[in-house]
Amino acid sequence: MGDMSKMEVKTSLLDNMIGVGDMVLLEPLTEKSFIENLRKRFNHNEIYTYIGSVVISINPYRSLPIYTPDKVEEYRNRNFYELSPHIYALADEAYRSLRDQDKDQCILITGESGAGKTEASKLVMSYVAAVCGKGAEVNQVKEQLLQSNPVLEAFGNAKTVRNDNSSRFGKYMDIEFDFKGDPLGGVISNYLLEKSRVVKQPRGERNFHIFYQLLSGASEDMLKKLKLERDFSKYNYLSLDSATVTGVDDASCFRTVKNAMQIVGFMDDETQSVLELVGAVLKLGNIEFKPESRVNEVDESRVKDKNELKEICELLGIDQSVLERAFSFRTVEAKQEKVSTTLNVAQAYYARDALAKNLYSRLFTWLVNRINESIKAQTKKRKKVMGVLDIYGFEIFESGENSFEQFIINYCNEKLQQIFIELTLKEEQEEYIREGIEWTHIEYFNNSVICDLIENNTNGIMAMLDEECLRPGTVTDSTFLEKLNQICADHQHFESRMSKSSKFLNDHSLPHNCFRIQHYAGKVLYHVDGFVDKNNDLLYRDLSQAMWKANHSLIKSLFPDGNPAKINLKRPPTAGSQFKASVATLMKNLQTKNPNYIRCIKPNDQKASHIFTDSLVCHQVRYLGLMENVRVRRAGYAFRQPYEACLERYKMLCKQTWPHWRGQARDGVEVLLKDLQIPAEEYSYGRSKIFIRNPRTLFSLEEQRKRRLHGLATLIQKIFRGWKARTHFLLMKSSQVTVAAWYRRYAQQKKYKKTKSSAVIVQSFIRGWKARKILRELKYQKRCKEAVTTIGAYWHGTQARRELRCLKEEARNRRAVTVIWASWQGTKARRELRCLKEEARNRRAVTVIWASWQGTKARRELKRLKEEARCKHAVDVIWAYWLGLKVRREYRKFFRAHAGKRIYEFTIQRIIQKYFLELKNKMPSMSPCDKTWPARPYLFLDSTHKELRRIFHLWTCKKYRGQFTDQKKAIYKEKLEASEIFKDKKALYPSSVGQPFQGDYLEINKNPRYQKLNSLVEEKIIFADIVNKINRANGKGAQRIFLLTKNKFMLADQKSGHQVKSIVPLAELTSVSMSAQSDGFFALRVKEGTTAAAKGDFLLNSERIIEIITKLHRAGLDLTKEKIQIEITDEFLVQFKQDKVCVKFIQSNPKNGTMASCKRKNNRLLEVTVPSP
Repeated sequence: MGDMSKMEVKTSLLDNMIGVGDMVLLEPLTEKSFIENLRKRFNHNEIYTYIGSVVISINPYRSLPIYTPDKVEEYRNRNFYELSPHIYALADEAYRSLRDQDKDQCILITGESGAGKTEASKLVMSYVAAVCGKGAEVNQVKEQLLQSNPVLEAFGNAKTVRNDNSSRFGKYMDIEFDFKGDPLGGVISNYLLEKSRVVKQPRGERNFHIFYQLLSGASEDMLKKLKLERDFSKYNYLSLDSATVTGVDDASCFRTVKNAMQIVGFMDDETQSVLELVGAVLKLGNIEFKPESRVNEVDESRVKDKNELKEICELLGIDQSVLERAFSFRTVEAKQEKVSTTLNVAQAYYARDALAKNLYSRLFTWLVNRINESIKAQTKKRKKVMGVLDIYGFEIFESGENSFEQFIINYCNEKLQQIFIELTLKEEQEEYIREGIEWTHIEYFNNSVICDLIENNTNGIMAMLDEECLRPGTVTDSTFLEKLNQICADHQHFESRMSKSSKFLNDHSLPHNCFRIQHYAGKVLYHVDGFVDKNNDLLYRDLSQAMWKANHSLIKSLFPDGNPAKINLKRPPTAGSQFKASVATLMKNLQTKNPNYIRCIKPNDQKASHIFTDSLVCHQVRYLGLMENVRVRRAGYAFRQPYEACLERYKMLCKQTWPHWRGQARDGVEVLLKDLQIPAEEYSYGRSKIFIRNPRTLFSLEEQRKRRLHGLATLIQKIFRGWKARTHFLLMKSSQVTVAAWYRRYAQQKKYKKTKSSAVIVQSFIRGWKARKILRELKYQKRCKEAVTTIGAYWHGTQARRELRCLKEEARNRRAVTVIWASWQGTKARRELRCLKEEARNRRAVTVIWASWQGTKARRELKRLKEEARCKHAVDVIWAYWLGLKVRREYRKFFRAHAGKRIYEFTIQRIIQKYFLELKNKMPSMSPCDKTWPARPYLFLDSTHKELRRIFHLWTCKKYRGQFTDQKKAIYKEKLEASEIFKDKKALYPSSVGQPFQGDYLEINKNPRYQKLNSLVEEKIIFADIVNKINRANGKGAQRIFLLTKNKFMLADQKSGHQVKSIVPLAELTSVSMSAQSDGFFALRVKEGTTAAAKGDFLLNSERIIEIITKLHRAGLDLTKEKIQIEITDEFLVQFKQDKVCVKFIQSNPKNGTMASCKRKNNRLLEVTVPSP
């Protein structure tokens, strides 16, 4: 059993519970037991607890290993109560309801600052992103939705005494899905940014994160451009006592924010503009004023250090004198009158802080709108929506410093509590009716009376505050409190020291300048100081007009109310009325969706792990209304479960249902409950669920199930052990039989091998004996034969030796004779030799004498022959000279003097004549493009040959030009101009060289379809063709007729054939942009400020782009004498109305084959795919 318990896994809410996983099942239900159950689960790292379908989340202040990809897969497509409580279970339930049941969902995350609301919203979004579909576009949408969080956190979150990353604004995000459940985009709404934090922060808190991140993470070059320094102490708007946060790297966070802005879709110039505004807000706090008395004894303010003012004006592009005057004077307009008054120092500081707050607040709103523009769904089809609301919880400061912001926040929470109770009761009632269970009325506290006290249009606190702000005369916070005392004195939830009720006169905990409201979460004391000013949220018109005059594009768009042409003397709506309207819109939106609740609780004020403060948690439990929520859920039946799940869980408690029930699940549950003898009043049967009234009944079933599982485990162990023993016995038996068989086989094999070995040995011995016997006989016979041979050999040897001795004797005798004969012969030979040598000496002497005589004779003959040869050669030479002289004398009469030179000249002339005749026969064609030329025959004609070749080429060119008409000359001039513009720059140019420029491809003058259009054009048409005008919204093209004359170009509707869409004078055309690829896309940029620039630039596509741009360039040059700038690059910007869009060209293999295609990637990027070469 010990092993089995270790292997047991949590597979249900009720399995291995630490405390109670669902507070609805808590018994007994008291506030003390509720807190104790939360503490018990928190100490065991169980930070999630249910109240029915509501999730309670306690901030652990540390990382827990419960958000891994394995956990995501574990909770994916699982029943809500199937596993232990987790935020993933709620996210999965909401996502599946949206995807499968087509129900719009909303997830409401509430709790006080530091309770973990922001992290909970991130977990919900990351879970939905993990379980929804995949794909390049889907992943891009998911990435943009997730990366919007770091941007909004940087600009909207700050460190407070309760939380290092506290959201100082409310956020509601609608995530839109298609029918498959894949995300399409989203829309973010923000509520009540705490802009007063920009100018002042409480002790121990920081300004918004972006200020510290910018100063810590920006490069030195960027800080220099923004005119900032890295030292925090240089800026009055930054608190120094908590400038750094432990464990937070502001520099790294800044890089993360910049990367997130790039992913979301911010252009580089937009990011730079945002940072310039942030730097300007920082520097506004450094502006200080000094008093200066005028002649009429009226005090006015002046800027102390104008260097700071100068740098701010350079950042924002504002004239320094304009902003300085706006800080010193205020202009009040009333109908036809304008009154200018001076501002004293206090009023100037107020104006400075109001400008800083408005500037940052409007920048934050612009950021939200810009993110919405990037992440919004691009399709107009019906979408499914999941909303995630991350909004501040009740704020009750114990020190009594609750002001206008806390009043607004608590009003919002009252509305959320109201809709929470209403929707919870509605959900309970609908389930009872759906299951056929009788609905009983549930008593609960209805906080609509508190909401009415605050928001009533006649007698509500917000209505009276607006009335005081609009009332003429002296209006102060005290007059506002007096009005509250007059109208709300008798309200049971309103308390004031100055009210007529005598019971508050002696209440010293209630100061005179305060009032108290009894909210559903408890009593809250509000100081009226600042209520009127904060509700007015007033920015002097002079400052808004100064901002509108800025050259900074973003600043100008943030202050449209500063436009003098649109002056509205009507007072702008107050902050309270704006928030009231936005809350009403939010409530209306939430009521159309199926709600899911996450209640976040902060366990301690030290932001430390493993600490659970009972009093703090009890306070949050009270103002979140969790006990009331449990009572609402338990008012009827505490627990409900589908019949199938109930039967599957408890079927082992009844013999009839165990192990398998063959009938309907409801019948099985009825048999089970009857067999267990549970009283009938403890449960009811619904249509698809069993309803259990008391948690004790459920716990009793669980206890019986636990005991039964123990018995079943014992039975399973017993059967398993028996099976294991039997299996072991059969295995041993089988092994014994196998071993015995193998042994018998081995024994027989061994015996056989031994017998076989013995037989082989006996056989070998017998064969050896026989062999030896035969060997002995053979050896005897061999010895006998060898003996005869030996005797014969000895006998023959003796005979041979005798014969040898005789032969040797004879040989010695013969040798003696030979020696004697040889000696005689030698002597005789020597005598003969001496005689021969004497004769030889005599003969040689004769030979030498003869040879000497023959040499002398030969030399004499040679001398004679040489003399004879010299005489003969002399005769030949003389004879040759004689013959030459004779010939010259004979032919002298036929030749003049210097005949050699004449002969040379004649020869050269003949060669040149022959060269020209051959050149005539080998002459190339008359085409100027033909570069061939005959080879040079003689080296001395090289320069002549080259010069003739040059002259011939010039002559052929002249002859070729002589054939041109004026029309052809104009065409070739355009071709030459096209070559200068596009050669080696545009990949499409080589294919256009061989195509003639026709100009009017539509035959406007002849085609009857364009008769009306022709009548509208008074000038001669230079070019007419069909082009595609690219739509910025989707990147698709619409066909238009493009007409070009000497002074303008026009775009007309192709379908109607006569409706002119745009007319642009060529003088207003500044430049043309195109890519270097083989596409036909080009952008016509129009001069800013002109009439034609109202719609922005034109992005067109044409197959005849070379001809269009050439004719445009030529017509513009003829008209203005200035060349139109032609930009050839693969990435350029196009102005569409107020927005700039980047057109980027990439090489790929498009789906449509060889045609370039345009696709919209996001609101600021059009991508043109060009086929690879």
